[in-house]
Amino acid sequence: MASMSDQTTPATGPDGGTGNRPGGGSGNGNGTELIGQIAASIRRERERSGLSMAELARRAGIAKSTLSQLESGAGNPSVETLWALGVALNVPFSRLVDPPRPVVKVIRAGEGPVTHSERADYAATVLSSCPPNARRDIYRIEAQPGETRASDPHMPGTVEHVLIGAGRALVGPTEAPVELGPGDYVSYPGDAPHVFRALAPDTLAVIVMEHI
Repeated sequence: MASMSDQTTPATGPDGGTGNRPGGGSGNGNGTELIGQIAASIRRERERSGLSMAELARRAGIAKSTLSQLESGAGNPSVETLWALGVALNVPFSRLVDPPRPVVKVIRAGEGPVTHSERADYAATVLSSCPPNARRDIYRIEAQPGETRASDPHMPGTVEHVLIGAGRALVGPTEAPVELGPGDYVSYPGDAPHVFRALAPDTLAVIVMEHI
């Protein structure tokens, strides 16, 4: 996370409080970029939590008009306001201000870092390394063409990894799923709406759910 002292100025927040503003400072566009990033993060986390703007404002103890300004990128939130929103959304402060991580990773069959055995016709491709203190649950999926399997968001921080063994499927975030074939891999946030739709008979896949 960027150092607050490098780009903040004490000011009265839009909710009447005082504190360091993440978007403060002058002389470059970093403040404007950060405010836009925070606006998108607040809106994303509120929608993921299924909260209305009025309900989130109530839980955080700020005015609805203030929250509306923040989500539109017109506000300049104090640190105190962001902490209050993080608590109300049940997410870390850093989730609202850190640069977003790549949300979807696709590795097609034949791609990725490969290591080979010296004694057998055997090759291993690293698709994803497990982060510290994470738990991974593994599922074998058998699916047929027809109705899309739509999943609601799982707990915050969940990541899903999908490897297609046979058939074809449309997999990933609801708004931008990826078509995959045998040997293709994708990872995406499991804490946002996502789908799995078989496109060919007897589609087989392995899904790994990662919980931090």
